[in-house]
Amino acid sequence: MSNAVPPGRTPRRAPHRDRHGRGMRGPVAPPQVPLSLSRADSFDNLVRDSADRLERQWPQLSGVYFAVQDVPLLGPKPAGAAEEAGGQVPLGRLLPAKGDRPDCVIVYRRPVELRTKTREERALLVHEVVVEQVAELMGLSPESVDPRYGQD
Repeated sequence: MSNAVPPGRTPRRAPHRDRHGRGMRGPVAPPQVPLSLSRADSFDNLVRDSADRLERQWPQLSGVYFAVQDVPLLGPKPAGAAEEAGGQVPLGRLLPAKGDRPDCVIVYRRPVELRTKTREERALLVHEVVVEQVAELMGLSPESVDPRYGQD
């Protein structure tokens, strides 16, 4: 058997080398550059930034756990659960402390992403959701938690 390439065909190159034979291809961007963040990581950072912003104003929030879930688990509603406005998918949820579990504010990533087009819109909506859930937790109005709520 011969290693000759049939006429009209080009030889296959090793997949780990570039066209010009200069060696292994590297990453598109170094890890510290935002390009290397996934959409989920970027969203997590938005929630963390919003929570940090509120914790500076409200030190009692330091014990609250802030989490991100891709989508809400829609199943049978627990007794006493409020109806969602207009049957829409919720953007966030508050889980009050129970036993040794701390209060938890959950922001749902996909519903928020579907309602926004730009990163700036997403950051504003994430902050509004976090403020609303914290306001519910503290028994205050969202405007009391963050005076800029709803103004952006």
